Amino acid sequence: MLTIGAFAKASRLSPKALRLYDELELLRPARVDPETGYRYYAAEQLREARLVAWLRRLGMPLARIRRVCALEPEPAAREIGAYWAGVEAETAARRDLAAFLVNHLSPSPGKDTSMLELRYSAHSDTGRVRAANQDSVHAGARVLAVADGCGPGGAHASTAAVRALTFLDDEPLSAGGVLNLLEDAVEGAAQAVADLVPRHATDGAPDGGGTGSTLTALVWTGSQLALVHIGDSRAYVLRDGGLLRITHDHTVVQSMIDEGRLTPEEATTHPQRAILLKALGGDAHVPDLRLHDVRPGDRYLLCSDGLSTAVPDEGIERLLACAPDPDAAVRALIGAANDAGGPDNVSCVVADVVEAAARPEGFRLG
Repeated sequence: MLTIGAFAKASRLSPKALRLYDELELLRPARVDPETGYRYYAAEQLREARLVAWLRRLGMPLARIRRVCALEPEPAAREIGAYWAGVEAETAARRDLAAFLVNHLSPSPGKDTSMLELRYSAHSDTGRVRAANQDSVHAGARVLAVADGCGPGGAHASTAAVRALTFLDDEPLSAGGVLNLLEDAVEGAAQAVADLVPRHATDGAPDGGGTGSTLTALVWTGSQLALVHIGDSRAYVLRDGGLLRITHDHTVVQSMIDEGRLTPEEATTHPQRAILLKALGGDAHVPDLRLHDVRPGDRYLLCSDGLSTAVPDEGIERLLACAPDPDAAVRALIGAANDAGGPDNVSCVVADVVEAAARPEGFRLG
């Protein structure tokens, strides 16, 4: 048996931490002296104690450490992988925000984005298989949005989700406050979708049968684009001839990819590929919020999964790069999805970042 001091030294946990973990029933001593209350630990407990110390160094919350320590090695490894994937995603969002703040507070004399604007086009198509269209799209002076509804009230849900953002088209927006506005707007969208559920309940589905919606949108401040994203609709940017996806799917299969349990190729045919972990209308509706610097010549695409599941990224890249303008790009992308069988509703918004002075004479936005 080891005294608490000796065990602390061997496990690299402080006596104070060991006392806390005992109180939380995370790491109980092997014996407590009934007279003095002094704690003693068995040498076999060092392995668990070191695991706790390592997980604390990762920043893992104590409640999650307790869950990991209760698992066998293989599922424990998966749980740690899932936790770290979440940390990296959160860190990426904070990195984007930090980069924006540095840029915002340290203006460069040679940088002028005041003469940039968007050209855009949007269209939604029912596809070749579905009887009705549950997607909604919007393209305006400031707001670009795609939403994909699901369940019996899916069409109403996606419409409500998009409408919750369109008021921003008429608002003067500052780059510094747009994320707060978007966060409030998503709360409004989530409530609007939730309010629809009783109204669209169907026989055998008193809760609305899973009515909900994805939402992916970009909001233009005049110098940056703010992204709000929840679900499996997507946003891409074509820059310098290369396509980059700037959203992360909130799906079961994407979480399995993140944990290393599934390859991207296997995900395309996985039976759970359409199951969402986050959506408006469910309990988990905290969106991803990020800020993106833009460059003249950028081409942005927002799309429902009716495009991304039917047309591979390399096909999307080729069609975006070849189209002469946003309207041609939208029509080419939707046509490609339908040529691939059109298994789902397909919706696209394409926007080009252009210099205002370079706008063709007589050209109207939209």
